[in-house]
Amino acid sequence: MNSSLKTDTSKIDRLTHKSILKAMFKDQLISVNEAKRIDTNISESDSNFSHPLLAIARSLPSHAVTGDRISIEELSEWFAAAVGLDYFYIDPMKIDIGSVTKVMAPQYAKQNGLLAIKNGPTSVTLAVKNPLDLSWRDNLEGLLRKDIEIVFANPGDIDRYVNEFYALAKSISRSKVSDETQGISIQQNLEQLVDLGRKGQLDAEDHHIVQLVDWLLQYAFEQRASDIHLEPRKDQGEVRFRIDGILHYAYQVPPNVLLAITGRLKTLARMDISEKRRPLDGRLKTRTPDGKEIELRLSTVPTAMGEKMVMRIFDPEVLQRSFAQLGLNDRELDIWNRMTRHTNGIILVTGPTGSGKTTTLYSTLKNLATSEVNVCTIEDPIEMVEPSFNQIQVHNAIDLTFAAGVKSLLRQDPDIIMIGEIRDLQTAEMAIQASLTGHLVLSTLHTNDAPSAVTRMLELGVPAYLISATVLGVMAQRLVRTLCPHCKEPDTIDEKVWAEFSNNIGLVLETPYKPVGCIECRQTGFLGRVGLYEMMEMSKELKPHIKNETDLDALRKQTLDDGLVTLRISGAKKVSAGLTTMGEVLRVTPFSE
Repeated sequence: MNSSLKTDTSKIDRLTHKSILKAMFKDQLISVNEAKRIDTNISESDSNFSHPLLAIARSLPSHAVTGDRISIEELSEWFAAAVGLDYFYIDPMKIDIGSVTKVMAPQYAKQNGLLAIKNGPTSVTLAVKNPLDLSWRDNLEGLLRKDIEIVFANPGDIDRYVNEFYALAKSISRSKVSDETQGISIQQNLEQLVDLGRKGQLDAEDHHIVQLVDWLLQYAFEQRASDIHLEPRKDQGEVRFRIDGILHYAYQVPPNVLLAITGRLKTLARMDISEKRRPLDGRLKTRTPDGKEIELRLSTVPTAMGEKMVMRIFDPEVLQRSFAQLGLNDRELDIWNRMTRHTNGIILVTGPTGSGKTTTLYSTLKNLATSEVNVCTIEDPIEMVEPSFNQIQVHNAIDLTFAAGVKSLLRQDPDIIMIGEIRDLQTAEMAIQASLTGHLVLSTLHTNDAPSAVTRMLELGVPAYLISATVLGVMAQRLVRTLCPHCKEPDTIDEKVWAEFSNNIGLVLETPYKPVGCIECRQTGFLGRVGLYEMMEMSKELKPHIKNETDLDALRKQTLDDGLVTLRISGAKKVSAGLTTMGEVLRVTPFSE
C-alpha cells in the first residue's frame, strides 16, 4: 500500500460517503475542495452503488507524489485500517470455493454483504461490506457453532464473488450423477473406466456444464494463464493453471463433473467425444471478457484415472510483440536481424519445451512476411493460425512428415520456410537442400545451448561441411519470470559476494532486487516473463572447429572468443537491470556454463 494512505486514529462511525470523505480529509488523502467535488459528483449521480467506497472511487484524485490515481484496492485497504480491521485481497485461486459456499445461503450472503473466505473446523472468516453493522453476527455464530472472524475486502469484489462462487457451486452440485454411478470404484482398468464414463457421463450440453466451462475459460484469461490442466484423480478432479511458467491449483471438482467438462470442451473443439482410449488433438476459438479473440489448442491423453486434457492458450497479440518486448537487447537484435536478412541458409532456435522458441519464430516470420515474399511453414501441430503464412500440418498417418512437407514446399516457390522441429536426418537433409537451393530456413532443435546445436546436427548424421556451408547462426533461449514492478525491493545480498560474482563474469552489476508480493502479482513477487538469449553467428574463425569429430569444449571456447554472451551472463544482466532474480536465472539456464 502507498505510504500516503496510512491512517492514524481516524474513525468512521457511519457507512456513508460523507463520513468516509471526512475521514479521508483527516488522513490527508484529499483536500477540502476535492472532498466537496466528490460529494457533489456522488449527490448528482443517478447511479446506484452498493457501497459508498465504490462511488467515491470513481472520482478519486491522484497521489500528490507519484501522480498515480488512488485505486479502489488502496482505498479499501485504508478503510479497513480506519475501522480497525485487517484487509483481505480476494484471490479465488486461494479459496476453497466448495467449502466456503456451505457456510450460508447465497440470499443471506447477498442480504448482509458477506463472503466466507475460510471455513475452518472451529472458526469461519468472513469478508464484510459494512463492518459498522454486525447485528447478524451473534445469530450466525449460534447457527454455525463456530467463532466468526471479520475482515474487510474490496466491496466490489465481494459482490462479484458472491455471485460467481455460489453460481459455480450450484452448477457443480446440479451436475452430479446418480449414486449408483458414483458408487462404482474408480480403481478399475482403462476399459472399465471408459464404460463408466459412457454410462454415467453427464450431458456435455447441460446448461450447468456450459456455465462451468465458460467460467473456467474466463477465469483462466483473467489470471493470465498460458495453459489449463484438467486432471482426473481418484476422489477429485483437479483444475490447474500455468501462470508465468509455474502451475497453480485453481479448483477441484467431482470426477464425473470433470468428465462432463472435458466432454463439453471436446464438443466445442470438434473432437471425437466418444473416443477416450487414444490421444486426441483439437482447437477452438473464444473471446475474453473484454472481447479479444483467443485461440486454444486442446490435447487429451488416457491416464489410469481417466482422460486428461491440457489446453494451451494462444494470444494473437504475441505475434505483434516487438523483439524488445520479448527481451532482446540492442546487440542481440542486431545479430538476429543480420542473420534473418540473408536470403538463404539455416537459422536454428534451440531450447527446451516452453522456452519461447515458437514465439520467437512467429514474431520473426511476422516481420519477414511482406507482400514481396512467400512464407511457408510445416508444423506439428500448427501452434497458431496466421493469415500471412502458408501453414502445413504434419500428418504422419498419411506420410506427411516434416521431410515430406519440406519437399512439397520446395515446389511451392517459397522464399522463407519454417520447419517446426528438426528431429531426424531426413528433415535435416531437406532443410539443407532447401537452404542450398536459395531459401531461408528457420527451425528449432532441443539442445542446452547454442554451440550444442552443431554437435546435435552431427549426431543426426549431417556431414560437418554441410553444417559449415548452410548454418548462418544459432539462438539459444530461455524464459525467466520478471519481478513485479509494483512491489520489488532491493535485495540485502552481501556486497562482497555480489562484487566477487560480478568480477567472475566480467561485468559491473547493480545490486539486485528481490520479490516481495502484492495484489498485482497475486503475492508471488513475479509478473510476466522475459527471454534470455545466447546468439552464435557462424564466423570464419568458428567454421574450422566444425568437423565430424568436433570438440565441443573447443567449439564453445571459440564462440566466447567471437563475443558470444552465454545464457547465464545474459540472465545476470537482466538481474542487474532489476528485471529478475539470480535464482530464476539459475533455475532455467544449463549447468554446463
